[in-house]
Amino acid sequence: MEWSTFDLDVTLIPLGLLINLSYHVWLWYKVRTQASLTIFRIDASGRCLWIPTIIKENEKKEILAVQSIRNMMMGSISMASTSIVLCCSLAAVISSTYSVKKPLVDSIYGANGESVVALKYVTHFTIFLFSFLFHSLAVGLLTQLSILICSPQHIIAFVTPQYLTDLFRKATILNIVGNRLLHTGLFLLLWIFGPVMAFSSSVAMVFLLHKLDFVPRK
Repeated sequence: MEWSTFDLDVTLIPLGLLINLSYHVWLWYKVRTQASLTIFRIDASGRCLWIPTIIKENEKKEILAVQSIRNMMMGSISMASTSIVLCCSLAAVISSTYSVKKPLVDSIYGANGESVVALKYVTHFTIFLFSFLFHSLAVGLLTQLSILICSPQHIIAFVTPQYLTDLFRKATILNIVGNRLLHTGLFLLLWIFGPVMAFSSSVAMVFLLHKLDFVPRK
C-alpha cells in the first residue's frame, strides 16, 4: 500500500519524540540504580561537598562562590534569551501572511498543508516557551542562592548547608530540563524541512546525549 505524505509526519515525528522520551526515562532509571555511571550523580556529589566548603570558609571564598554561581546563571540567562528570541521569531512567522509559512521547496517529504505547517510552528513555539520558563525559574533560584550563600551563618540560622544544597539542586534540575527542551525544539525545527530530517537528527541527538551523560568505563 502506498503511503501518503501525511503518514510520514504522523509516524516519524511521534517516533522521534518517543525515542527521546524513552532515553530520558532510561537515563532517570540509571541515575537511580547505577548513579556512578552518570555525570549527574557525580555532579550532585560535587555540589553537596562544594556548598559546605564555601560556607565554612565564607570570608575567603565568597568571591569564588558568587563568581561560580554567576557563571551558571549567565548560562541559564543565555539559554532563556535564545528560547524567547526563537519564540518571538516563530510568533512573527505564525502571524504573518507571507509565503514564509509555506514549505521552502515542494519536493520535501511529509505533509505540506496549511494546518500541518501551523502545527509545526505551534509545537516549536510551545517547546521553546517552556524552555524559557524553566531557565527563568533556574535564574531566580540561583539569584537567591548567590545572596544566601554569603550570609553570615551566626546571624541567619535558617540558612543551613542542607537548604542551600537543596536550592542549588533545584536550580540545576531546572537548568537541565530547560536545556533538554531547547535541544528537543532545535531538532524539531528540522521538521520544517520534512519529518525524515527531523527523525534522523532526533536519533543522532540521542546518541550524542548518551556520550555526554555517561562516564566512560575504564
